[in-house]
Amino acid sequence: MSPAWGHATGVLILLMMAAFIGIWVWAWLPYHKRNFSWLARLPMEDQGAAPDDSIPATDEEQRR
Repeated sequence: MSPAWGHATGVLILLMMAAFIGIWVWAWLPYHKRNFSWLARLPMEDQGAAPDDSIPATDEEQRR
């Protein structure tokens, strides 16, 4: 295998590490805290459909 392949792999790994660290830093910026807090509470909100409409009936149940 040629030495260029090792260098290319090393550069690719460095680019992936830089992208990961960049996304991690972006996610932890204080600017995003309010949005992420809202998104974390979203599943707990109880504004869904009526209890009878929670599970749609199957074809077999509709035939009865």
